[in-house]
Amino acid sequence: MIRPAPRNLLHELFSTAIAAAEPGRHVAGHLPPRPVGRVVVVGAGKASAAMAAALEAAWPDADLAGCVAVPPGSPPVCRRIQLLEAAHPVPDERSVEAARRMRHLVTGLSPDDLVIALISGGGSALLCEPAEGVSLDRKQALTNALLRCGAGIREINCVRQCLSRIKGGRLAAAAAPARVATLIVSDVPGDDPALIASGPTVASPFSPADAEAVLERYNIETDGTVIEAIRRSAPPRPETLAERCNHTIVCSGMQSLEAAAAQVRDWGLEAVLLGDGLEGEARTMGTIHAGLATSIARWRQPVAPPSVLLSGGESSVTLGETDGRGGRNSEFLLALALALNGRDGIHAIAGDTDGIDGSEDNAGALIDPTSLARARALDIDPHQALADHDAYGFFEALGDLVDTGPTGTNVNDFRAILIE
Repeated sequence: MIRPAPRNLLHELFSTAIAAAEPGRHVAGHLPPRPVGRVVVVGAGKASAAMAAALEAAWPDADLAGCVAVPPGSPPVCRRIQLLEAAHPVPDERSVEAARRMRHLVTGLSPDDLVIALISGGGSALLCEPAEGVSLDRKQALTNALLRCGAGIREINCVRQCLSRIKGGRLAAAAAPARVATLIVSDVPGDDPALIASGPTVASPFSPADAEAVLERYNIETDGTVIEAIRRSAPPRPETLAERCNHTIVCSGMQSLEAAAAQVRDWGLEAVLLGDGLEGEARTMGTIHAGLATSIARWRQPVAPPSVLLSGGESSVTLGETDGRGGRNSEFLLALALALNGRDGIHAIAGDTDGIDGSEDNAGALIDPTSLARARALDIDPHQALADHDAYGFFEALGDLVDTGPTGTNVNDFRAILIE
């Protein structure tokens, strides 16, 4: 197979990764047996609309109804399952109403009924009903504080679950005695179902003490109402859900990485999979990846070029007092470019598979050996751009943003580095 030019090659790998995680390819093969009674559909996340459409197509004559919470602008792809728009990444009143509707839908079912939960990344914000005594404003402020301070997804979900009436398995508990089958598109390193969308149908692994420790670790100020709500939090125990609830990961970051690796090998290149669970500060990860790419280019270790480094997971950005533009993938790439310092023969792409890098309108960006020189020719200081967390502005000026629009899936970040 003829190998494309570097930029085209990287774009094709990103497209391959997204296509491998398209929910419509996988939902039908993971559906449970049809129930004797009703089918009630609930769910939330960036891939939930596509999952709901695939379910309707697979069971065209089933007695099913329900709703899923989705980001604004999701296309109307369903006829029987309603799409409820809500806010992301910080919940709003629509998120609260969606959660309440789903709790109502699953209440009063019989053992003959089946709840199908369609869960994917982004569901934590889209489906939000604060614990008793905690206002939505307070929950929004806590979510913002955790996002800004660089807390990991596990830590954020720990706090979310302890301050929720629906997360941490509580939605599944409300559905008793009906069976609950959860289909999941994973955006979490390690594919822990309790963390994806904060696990509304999966028992929580966290205790109230865990949530308090997260708030203390990041010096996040709280009032007595929040602490009281955390301390009285009592999510369902795993054994109370085990007999009637099950879950299946239908799409994951590793599936996307493996699809990209197969494409790399078809082009006659070496593929090095670094894993789907890489976490940490985006700029630190960029520096580390630069070191690995340089080792391959200079020493032919751990493989000889031409080769491609592939990795997934979820990095983080600690903003501090600076409000820059640009998500974690763009910041990763800017740090990578600075560490490589224009080294010849190394190109890279990084993007979020949902099509949105942070809060901007791009999926990610590209770098090549000329990135820094082109920026300086435009009087752009790449070090200052990184310090200001303005990776979006940096790559926008170069014309190197990657725009896909919302993809209908979400298996977290995708990174590919080509060493020629």
